[in-house]
Parts: sequence; C-alpha cells; structure tokens
Amino acid sequence: MTDQPPAESPKSHRPLGTEGSLKLATAAAKVILDNRGSDLLILDVCEQTALFDYFVIGTGTSRRQLHAISEEIDDVLEKQMGDRRMGREGYDASHWIVLDYGNLVVHLFDEETRSYYDLESLWADARKVPLTDLGLHDSSQDAE
Repeated sequence: MTDQPPAESPKSHRPLGTEGSLKLATAAAKVILDNRGSDLLILDVCEQTALFDYFVIGTGTSRRQLHAISEEIDDVLEKQMGDRRMGREGYDASHWIVLDYGNLVVHLFDEETRSYYDLESLWADARKVPLTDLGLHDSSQDAE
C-alpha cells in the first residue's frame, strides 16, 4: 500500500469556477431555442475533462437553420457576453457544426448526424443540466 495523494478531479483545476461558462452555455442554448432548434441538451463535463466545462447540443432541420443558429450564437456570445469563438468546424458541410469557446463547446447537428454520432452516449457520465434550472424550456421534448 502506497501513500499517494488522492487523484484530483478535473473540476479542481478551475480556480475561478464554472459560473461564467454556465452563463455562456445558457445564452447559447437560448439562441438555439429562439431559432427553433430542437432536442436541446446541456452537459456538464467538468468531471470528465479539464478541457471544457459544458457542451451545448442542439439539432436543426436544415443547413440554413444551422447556419443561422451558429451565426447568432457567435453574435450573442461576442457582443453581449464579451467572449470570442476560438474555433469552428463543419460549417460548410453543415451536418455537424462545432463552435469552440474554450470552456464551452456548442454542437449543432442535423438529425441524421446527431443520431449517428450519439454524443449523449459518448458522454453518458456527464451531468445533464436541467433546462428548467436555467429558465429555459424546450417544447420539442414535451412529448418525451
């Protein structure tokens, strides 16, 4: 038996906390809902990785809708929240658009691609943030 210190949680590497990241995630989620995105999910991935705090996952029905959501998220997070996107992938193909804001990653999918990659299962250990806790409601989930 060795005297090793307990393993640190990825969350312990966040001396400033995750409140700012949650505000960004909430703003991005609101944009998705305001633009009729569906199947909205916010995952707290702090315990799974030291790289990100939250994933916001949403689904759109067309390339045009996914582009509009992506562009408005950029606009809101930069102009209203003072944050800047660090990277964007998948915009041209528009099946899976990834917006990287450092502590927050937004995943925008078309239905087929979301089903195929199934991020919810890949990150099943992550805590689902209840939308109602953030003052949000996704009517596309009412029938579930």
